[in-house]
Amino acid sequence: MPQNMHGYTRIPRPTDSLVLGKVIGDVLEMFVPTVDMAVSYGSKQVSNGCELRPSMIIATPDVQLSSRYDERCSYFTLVMTDPDAPSPSEPALREWVHWIVTDIPGASDATKGREIVPYAAPRPPIGIHRYVFTLFKHRSPNQIVAPHVRQNFSTRSFAQEHGLGMPVAAVYFHAQKETAGRRR
Repeated sequence: MPQNMHGYTRIPRPTDSLVLGKVIGDVLEMFVPTVDMAVSYGSKQVSNGCELRPSMIIATPDVQLSSRYDERCSYFTLVMTDPDAPSPSEPALREWVHWIVTDIPGASDATKGREIVPYAAPRPPIGIHRYVFTLFKHRSPNQIVAPHVRQNFSTRSFAQEHGLGMPVAAVYFHAQKETAGRRR
């Protein structure tokens, strides 16, 4: 366990890996996760900072939300973006929106929501890209409209424009272009 400057053991916060991966800063403000969200591509569970091959992430991921009682009366909006488009060293198209699903009933999965931006499989052209899933909670179905373009999207602005507040969960993974020898 990490220790602080006084020698006391510091318990890692759920957002520590989001800070380390610069998701908090580049995409999100600091927040307190309050909902359990599990994202998986087939049998591969997404965990903060893991690397997935583009050939593994072609199909829409499975996104499951926690089954806490108070969340059964809530709705959620899920946003997936690439803050490193087109290149991590020059992210001129930051953020590229890959997927938006809104009005997901609590204690269910993304397939129960309303997809307003269809899933676009990540295809990083150069460098190692981060792909961020951000979840927002709201009390009733929301009349969220799709952005006109996928590039230069802002998760922060989107949340503010639609009254979504702070995120309640986030997770990200890395991917980079596959060479012919790495594909399976």
